[in-house]
Amino acid sequence: MTKKQRTIITCAITGAIHTPTMSDALPYTADDIAAQAIEAAEAGAAILHLHARRPQDGGVTIEPNAFAAFLPRIKQATDAVINISTGGSLKNTIEERIAPALKFSPEMCSMNMGSMNFSFHPLAKRYDTWKFDWERDYVAQSDTYIFRNTFADIENAAKALAPHGIKFEHECYDVGHLYNLRFCMDIGLFKAPIFIQFIFGILGGIGPEIDNLIFMKRTADRLFGDDYHWSVLGAGAAQMSLATTASQMKGNVRVGLEDSLFISRGKLAESNAQQVTKIRRIIEDLGCEIASPDEAREILGLKGADSVAF
Repeated sequence: MTKKQRTIITCAITGAIHTPTMSDALPYTADDIAAQAIEAAEAGAAILHLHARRPQDGGVTIEPNAFAAFLPRIKQATDAVINISTGGSLKNTIEERIAPALKFSPEMCSMNMGSMNFSFHPLAKRYDTWKFDWERDYVAQSDTYIFRNTFADIENAAKALAPHGIKFEHECYDVGHLYNLRFCMDIGLFKAPIFIQFIFGILGGIGPEIDNLIFMKRTADRLFGDDYHWSVLGAGAAQMSLATTASQMKGNVRVGLEDSLFISRGKLAESNAQQVTKIRRIIEDLGCEIASPDEAREILGLKGADSVAF
């Protein structure tokens, strides 16, 4: 019998875009981040992609101590692969953004593959009142942000993190980022096999159409051959449809409240686990199987949970 495909589900728990006003389900205290991460793993997420928040008001923080408040708890309660973001705040240097990964030496961390306009300012018009004072300006002024990831930034991050044996989730928001990644491989910064996260639907990046997914996949095939694994992140309303399509193209998927606050059109998700449960059901109903954390480690060639520093 033909062996069924194993699909890796990543769950991005809280991120740095959405704010507490937008959803009561968005976790920002260490207790809530840990609880939702553990529930997402129990629902079937093999990888947990993690950002930190200020517990008093939900603001974005990249302070290592904020990660320390929940990382050991998640590791103790689940065998999921922990992936620490190096995106963090759009206003910080790359040295500041990689500090948590340097301190905790996770199995995985994100690696953004190019600079871009990165905006979510249209969301500011949806709310008349805000839970915390910082939220409105943070959202409304995102049209002034440039998400900086120069070649020098990428090289500095890659070299600093290389001794830790971390597998990168190469986040590619547009087709040019794939060429950036190929260049970085050619100069020796990254070695095959690599793991690419195709990202669709962020204002400033490539749009969330299936034609674009096919185009990105064909481009990656041409640039990397068989030397890569891939996953799809669809932002907002594109989350479930693009994840479903990716799973049927033998790709992997990413869901979570970082990427979308909704479970269906117009209905807010109750938790990260609810999104994981939904995409798992879709994947299994369509004849595939989800990967366990240990299967994800084998597929991606990870160093193992016993080699992290938390």
